[in-house]
Amino acid sequence: MKVKLAYGKEGLWVELPDEHVTVVEPRFASGLPDEAEAIRSALRKPIGRPPLRDLVKSDDTVAIVFSDITRPQPRQLMLPVLLEELSHVPSEDIVLINALGTHRPNTEDELIGMLGREIAEGYRVVQHNAWDKGNMVHLGPTSFGHETYINGVYMEARVKILTGFIEPHFFAGFSGGPKAVLPGLADERSVLGNHDAKMIGHPRATWGVTEACPELGRRGNPIWEEMR
Repeated sequence: MKVKLAYGKEGLWVELPDEHVTVVEPRFASGLPDEAEAIRSALRKPIGRPPLRDLVKSDDTVAIVFSDITRPQPRQLMLPVLLEELSHVPSEDIVLINALGTHRPNTEDELIGMLGREIAEGYRVVQHNAWDKGNMVHLGPTSFGHETYINGVYMEARVKILTGFIEPHFFAGFSGGPKAVLPGLADERSVLGNHDAKMIGHPRATWGVTEACPELGRRGNPIWEEMR
């Protein structure tokens, strides 16, 4: 039996023995007819909040965080619409930060492929470095006792915007959201504290579990709760 795995850019064909093999495929779901317009509408008419354009002033400094190459985030779809809504802010006051966590920096070609040439070359792009202690801001200990240090460029911006890719995560509960900051923009010490054996070994550190639900008597995922 030949099966194509979602690996790399082109996929990877592997041959498996026919016996004792089951292929489980996801149910097909049709996409939005106009994805860019859906993003634009969400930014202009968010639930219970003013439009993004009204929240961000023309003299603000803005940090936009995006996922690194290990995440299949549709950056070239999301970021142009987001930047369009920030067109009243000078481009030199906007910085895009690659939330690498402790991953390797992405190459110039990778960044162009991720962001598109116009954005990659038209805006300041910073690659987070978890080992650059001189560019970290100390925020103090978390409720779990771990000292937290976060990227200084991100902390200096008046407006902070997180983008990402949301999917179940095998010990953080879900990716995306606060995970863009911890571990995405944290230093090595903070990441190792959040990802230590005690935290990962917690019975609630698993797929799909995030914050506690006292009404149902459920404890939260300590990794997610520390990220929050």
